[in-house]
Amino acid sequence: MEDSFSGYHPVINFGYFVVVLVFSMFMLHPVFLAVSLFSAFVYSGILKGWPKALKSALLYLPVIIIVMLMNPLFNHYGVTILFYLYNGNPVTLESIVYGIFMGVTLITVFIWFSCYSKVMTSDKFIFLFGRVIPALSLILSMVLRFVPKFIAQIKVISNGQKCIGRDLSNGSIIQRARHGVTILSIMITWALENAIETADSMKARGYGLKGRTAFSIYRFDRRDTVASVVMLAVLACVVAGVYQGFAFAQYNPQIKISGLQPLSLGSLLTYVFYFIFCMMPVIIDGVAEFKWWWLKRQISEAEADMQNETEDRGIRVAQKIKEA
Repeated sequence: MEDSFSGYHPVINFGYFVVVLVFSMFMLHPVFLAVSLFSAFVYSGILKGWPKALKSALLYLPVIIIVMLMNPLFNHYGVTILFYLYNGNPVTLESIVYGIFMGVTLITVFIWFSCYSKVMTSDKFIFLFGRVIPALSLILSMVLRFVPKFIAQIKVISNGQKCIGRDLSNGSIIQRARHGVTILSIMITWALENAIETADSMKARGYGLKGRTAFSIYRFDRRDTVASVVMLAVLACVVAGVYQGFAFAQYNPQIKISGLQPLSLGSLLTYVFYFIFCMMPVIIDGVAEFKWWWLKRQISEAEADMQNETEDRGIRVAQKIKEA
């Protein structure tokens, strides 16, 4: 499935990711975290493919375990003491639960940022902030592009070194270390040369000069207007629910989570609207996929009708010839 949400205006893309990242980082309510994690994983599967998304999710799982184990060792708040460490410090239920939720928060933010890097390309970022903060927008765009370009380039260099027997898998441990240092040296040289070439290129194009114009293919059309209105309406409902306290969660000194017991209508609507907002790119992709399926069905039916009509016409012509 192709991502239709990426084709929307950069303002909508950037605004959506800002909102979901803010909610994911600061809302430690279990329902909000579960919804955000599920939505991020589904959208990541659409963008990168399900095998790669599942592999990334499995690599992120140790983060939860590490944070869950590390947090009780350094934070001893909470009233529910489970046991004591060898140095006499207590391990509490509240610190363990908070560590789990913090680990889930980190994983959710990582996945959302991976989706952000796929949707918000450098040209979109420069389009949004190129006129306001031209130098900073260029630097941020280069930084966001650096990691994927670095990974792709290091594969090229490693394959080239492997062809002449200087890869990390060839030779003894000392030779492998030397090969690794060589590859790293080549990568650093390439990165510096690429940065200089980019700076010279942007300077030659007059980037950052007063009165400079720039070509852009982005236009805020009717589709973007409808999407922005729907997203703002759903977000307003979520903010209203948060303001009413349905997203309140406390882990120190006691665990207090609102909106679950009892599950009121207001809290349920808040969670549903937040789920709709987080799944908005998936919903947009689903609607686009359904439209495409419907068009293909209409085309197939039209072709079948034309074929049947042609066959009927041929039969009638044959009958007339036979009668004549």
